[in-house]
Amino acid sequence: MEAVIQNTQIKSNSKAGLWTGRIFSGIIILFLGFDSTIHLLNIPAVVEGSIKLGFSQPNLGVVIGAIEVICLALYIFPRTSVFGAILLTGYLGGAIAVQLRVDAPLFSSLLFPVYMGILLWGGLYLRDSRLREIVPFRKNEENN
Repeated sequence: MEAVIQNTQIKSNSKAGLWTGRIFSGIIILFLGFDSTIHLLNIPAVVEGSIKLGFSQPNLGVVIGAIEVICLALYIFPRTSVFGAILLTGYLGGAIAVQLRVDAPLFSSLLFPVYMGILLWGGLYLRDSRLREIVPFRKNEENN
């Protein structure tokens, strides 16, 4: 008899998993919301930090903040959350590239966007059943 692997839908998540996903997503939303706000306000510390990272245009932070707000808004709304997560992954990838350019410390600066990406996708996975249906981590096996 052959073992048949059935791709079953994960119908619901536990309450603990759902709340963990909401907390992870909340952390991301708060952090990126704060980050986008300080970019949009173009405060001197952000301009100075951008110059240290190699950006010579002082108003570039406003553009970066606007892009971040749009991506974050897409992530917040359930209907567009997967698309927002994809765009934010690209944004975080850009942050990694910038940190690589300036030889930033590995665990504190260079990998910080990776940590954020793990929280971003982990939170979305735990709170969105559509994503769990597309990317199931477990399959049921039945022997016939």
